[in-house]
Amino acid sequence: MDDSIRQKGIELLKKCSQAHGAPGQESEVRRIFRKELGEGVRTDRAGNIFCEKRGDSDHPRILIPAHMDEVGLAVQAITEEGLLRFVALGGWWAHTLLAKRVRIRTVEGVEIPGVVGAKPPHFLSENEREKVMSIEEMFIDVGARDAAEVRTFGIGLGDAIVPDSSFTRMANPDLLLSKAFDDRAGFSAVIQAALEMEKVSHPNTAVFAGTVQEEVGTRGARAAAFSASPDLAIVVEGAPADDLPGVGKQERQAAIGRGPQIRLMDQSAILNREFVRFVVETAEKNSIPYQLTVRRKGGTDAAPIHLHGSGVPTVVIAVPSRYIHTHNTILDISDYLNTVKLLVKLIETIDEKVSERVGGFGN
Repeated sequence: MDDSIRQKGIELLKKCSQAHGAPGQESEVRRIFRKELGEGVRTDRAGNIFCEKRGDSDHPRILIPAHMDEVGLAVQAITEEGLLRFVALGGWWAHTLLAKRVRIRTVEGVEIPGVVGAKPPHFLSENEREKVMSIEEMFIDVGARDAAEVRTFGIGLGDAIVPDSSFTRMANPDLLLSKAFDDRAGFSAVIQAALEMEKVSHPNTAVFAGTVQEEVGTRGARAAAFSASPDLAIVVEGAPADDLPGVGKQERQAAIGRGPQIRLMDQSAILNREFVRFVVETAEKNSIPYQLTVRRKGGTDAAPIHLHGSGVPTVVIAVPSRYIHTHNTILDISDYLNTVKLLVKLIETIDEKVSERVGGFGN
């Protein structure tokens, strides 16, 4: 891809990853989708957003969703001392939260900085040093003297909280560091693929989408499938990279820099095998590197989408990202750009014949 596409990708990744978008509070992320894709954008009553691009035919209808929300927190209580107790929105390992900065978004849309409190080691007993502290025991300090001052900041129960982590190009400029690449990497790729499709013809109707509340149970995708009424679906994710200490080279299925991950199955869905095969053929035909993956745990929006109606043949394509569900995630821009390229090539080639191939069991 040329330099302009690369630069657009970096710009989108920065803008999307830095947006405040805890589950149920995705409005800032939704605005980026609307601004980038312009006319024809619509929402449903769950908060999902869509941009439909009709090609040379109404069918097959291909839903290309990525979830807009990120793992976050929500204000659960305000103590007399002016500290915030909170609940998790999505899956956290509690120890990644201690002493980390956060951004609290008030109902008026004002962002308040805070920090997850942590006892200095001087005050820890031997027992405390050895155990994993629970989220229920933690608190956020926003610099207030008491509960009354917290309320003057505009903070109230239920306000959404996300990590405070800047977007950074690392010493190797192909590696990008920011919060929320799960799933702002996938979300950015969906937007960029939609922009690229304006330049090419396609024998189908592509429905690009941002879904809500994936991190708390793939809730938005259920409504999105109903709203879009797809024949096929390509779910786009920011999946956990596994090129880490403790994982042998032969077992690595999502190393950064080795291409998008094409998922065969996870805890929530066994993906349509013939559709996966078609995606692999398309990648190989276009010299796009890829990684096949079988996951023991985890899930995606594919879970409700592939069971919609009488069934929707579905695949998952993901940008490998290190350290997801923490304050700081890392991806390789080449994986992102190859994901965009693969999406465009798939949309360019999926026609009624392909739709019948992947959905024609017993035919």
